[in-house]
Amino acid sequence: MDKTQIGMCGAYCGTCEWKEKTGCQGCQHHKGVMFYGTCGVALCCAGEGLPHCGLCPSLPCDVLQQAFDHPEHGDNGERLANLKAWAAGDDTIIELGTFKSD
Repeated sequence: MDKTQIGMCGAYCGTCEWKEKTGCQGCQHHKGVMFYGTCGVALCCAGEGLPHCGLCPSLPCDVLQQAFDHPEHGDNGERLANLKAWAAGDDTIIELGTFKSD
């Protein structure tokens, strides 16, 4: 796993379909000003000087929870699981749309 491609919200930018299409270098590089506009999660995280939200003591904050719950861009818990794993030093990547909750 390329740690520079860890998405601040818990997605992994290294496998994003838009990376090649747009030349995006990932949200850590762009600090929240992305090819599609601004990302509130990444702006907050960059403002705190963190490489990803898993290292924030407020995990999951309201800004991050809104991203998780977004009807079009939300997930089933994969990003939160990734953030917790990455904060613990685990390089595991759970791809969005693959997590099965009990």
